[in-house]
Amino acid sequence: PPGADRPPAASKWVRLNVGGTYFVSTRQTLCREPKSFLCRLCCQDGPELGSDKDETGAYLIDRDPTYFGPILNYLRHGKLIINKELAEEGVLEEAEFYNIASLVRLVKERIRDNENRTSQGPVKHVYRVLQCQEEELTQMVSTMSDGWKFEQLISIGSSYNYGNEDQAEFLCVVSRELNNSTNGIVKEPSEKAKV
Repeated sequence: PPGADRPPAASKWVRLNVGGTYFVSTRQTLCREPKSFLCRLCCQDGPELGSDKDETGAYLIDRDPTYFGPILNYLRHGKLIINKELAEEGVLEEAEFYNIASLVRLVKERIRDNENRTSQGPVKHVYRVLQCQEEELTQMVSTMSDGWKFEQLISIGSSYNYGNEDQAEFLCVVSRELNNSTNGIVKEPSEKAKV
């Protein structure tokens, strides 16, 4: 009779032999991604895949079991979790093999984020000290641009002779991040302040 070769009640559980390591999961988990290799393997167990089973009845998959864990866990709970010692490129390779499009996207984003982080290296800052008078302060701070950030204001004395034109003088410390992409060339700040 048709379907007689399938085990009865136990058929919701599937054993996989991935490169010699056994994994057990449910058909429901393996079929989370309908177009994936695993779904076609377990849920449309037809002649098209011609899948081999070992002596225990587990599906034989000739892939690296090390990277299969994150694939299976992603199907279980929808999150991408990769142990630090695992190479993301390896997980990407498996995600592409098993044809899990949403996971391929996630791993590629993770790899891109990591590359961006490592290529920047430690953030370096450039500092400038600008001397200005009290009345120039607000204008200078408001016209700072190109990523310059106000750090500190140091008063360097003032005159209390009210009849005198002298005003309080300040040292204004500003900083900006030095991106490696500029190859160490610091663009001149665009604010018009006396240095």
